[in-house]
Amino acid sequence: MTTNPNPQSGSPDKEPASEAQAAQNALGNTERAGTTTPAKTPEPKPSLGRLFLDNLWAANTFTVTLLSLVLAIVVGAVLMIVSDPDVLHTYTYITARPSDAFSSSWTLVSEAYANLFKGSIFDPEAFSGWLNGSNGWQAVLAPISETLTYAAPLVFTGLAVALAFRGGLFNIGAQGQATVGVILAALAGFLLPLPPGLHLLVAVLAGALGGAIWGFIPGILKARAGAHEVINTIMLNYVATYFLTWLIVQKGVQDPTRTDAISKAVDSSAQLPRLLGDNLRVHAGILLAVLATWAVAWLLNRSTLGFELRAVGANPDAARTAGISVTRTYILIMVFSGILAGLGGSNMVLGSTASALTPLVVAQIGFDGILVALLGRVKPWGVLLAALLFGALQAGGNRMQSYSGISLELVTVLQALIVIFIAAPALVKAIFQLRAARAARLQTSLAKGW
Repeated sequence: MTTNPNPQSGSPDKEPASEAQAAQNALGNTERAGTTTPAKTPEPKPSLGRLFLDNLWAANTFTVTLLSLVLAIVVGAVLMIVSDPDVLHTYTYITARPSDAFSSSWTLVSEAYANLFKGSIFDPEAFSGWLNGSNGWQAVLAPISETLTYAAPLVFTGLAVALAFRGGLFNIGAQGQATVGVILAALAGFLLPLPPGLHLLVAVLAGALGGAIWGFIPGILKARAGAHEVINTIMLNYVATYFLTWLIVQKGVQDPTRTDAISKAVDSSAQLPRLLGDNLRVHAGILLAVLATWAVAWLLNRSTLGFELRAVGANPDAARTAGISVTRTYILIMVFSGILAGLGGSNMVLGSTASALTPLVVAQIGFDGILVALLGRVKPWGVLLAALLFGALQAGGNRMQSYSGISLELVTVLQALIVIFIAAPALVKAIFQLRAARAARLQTSLAKGW
């Protein structure tokens, strides 16, 4: 029979301890507590303002992207100064009159970037003219109209590249897929006699079909033969370009009233409607671009196919072990990517950019889509914002060249610098001495196939 080692303590089976015993126990507890180290007071939680300031100068995605823009603008300003002989001459006597060099540099750079802003976002002079009645509201919305017009096809090609990235493929062939898309869209636009509405729908679908066909070829080669998608898509870019050049001058396609390489014009019934009247170029293609962005975001984040796509992109061997068909996924990735690029190409001839096929009708939207995808960190809504930025640079660059005499090629340099700095977050972090981000590591998304 066991005995209670502490007979003074109370027990549910026994009577409660006396008041004297309770007082004695409390005194002993107090003495023992006095010999221990006092408990630390909990640190107060930082306020929202403090958290904001702590993360403001951290290497998070927003800060690095913003500082990359700042660095690109600064380097662009230096290039403007170096390329202007009159401003550069003032630096030959900078020790005698430094104000001349600083004043001329500031005038050149500020006017150039001011015209870049006025040509892409907002022109205060046009707004004041609208208020006093000297011009209409169209002049106020003209900069935004130009930005959206240039951005619409870039959204599609950027999404095409980003979708392939997420699936582990590096789709260099958005240029060729957009070229085949613009070919089929234009042919449907001036060869098929269809009523309005239906004609536009058929032309858009034809452009998507052309991109899908041109994406299926490298997809099936990658899935069945293991052929590298980078090599295949680069070669198919050349095939599509030369096919366009040959097709334009063929009988039935070339404009019979012209001797140069240009096709017949797309019928008005197949043109995307303009959103702000005939005097502004922005068309319904930008609405389709937003819809496509939402669709790709839903596909990647909400659908079973999107899960399989991301799983294959992360680790094809593990995905195959889990029962996912890597072959089927590779083909679907390239087909969907080609559809998006083909829609971007169809925007170039069904929208307000051009109404007929020419050798340069697609411009560089496929290659620019790679930059847009990288700038948007291969995320659908990030791609949309990146396309708007590139569209603004293109629209503002036209005004900057006309009013400030700055070469339009400088805009291309700015685009390249932005992507370089964003693709090298460690460089930006070192230049600005940024702290490490708390939420997640900043990383650049790269395709497994590259």
